[in-house]
Amino acid sequence: MKTDLARTLSVRGHHGLYNYIAQSRTGAICEAFEDKKRTNFAANAGITTLEDISIYTSEGEMKLKDVFEAMHKTLGEESAPGPKAAPEELKALFAKAVPNYDADRFYVSHMKKVVEWYNALKQYASLDFMTDEDREAEAGKEEA
Repeated sequence: MKTDLARTLSVRGHHGLYNYIAQSRTGAICEAFEDKKRTNFAANAGITTLEDISIYTSEGEMKLKDVFEAMHKTLGEESAPGPKAAPEELKALFAKAVPNYDADRFYVSHMKKVVEWYNALKQYASLDFMTDEDREAEAGKEEA
């Protein structure tokens, strides 16, 4: 099953990734990838979809989906180094996967988040991502 990054959420101050389930009166109901527990996050909780995140490169910005695909191409079936890996190891990974990343604006702290998300998606979801066409087809099935 394909992963929909538009429904995959990161919440400020909370570890891991969440899947958007539904809107609630006060915010959003989300399910943790790791333990499948549902939580109601307030609208002001700092919720960001992975679809909206980009990293800085010398040519502009690169969508996180493209970064994940480049990492998967580089790593194959191996997991990325963990967020507690040495900064040099993380920089070496991104130098291979995204050689044009902007070292002045894409910090090691950002790299740690990206590898954490990559490993979570690899373990609990899929690195095969939905496209706009997939979403349109799915919406068409729900209407029928």
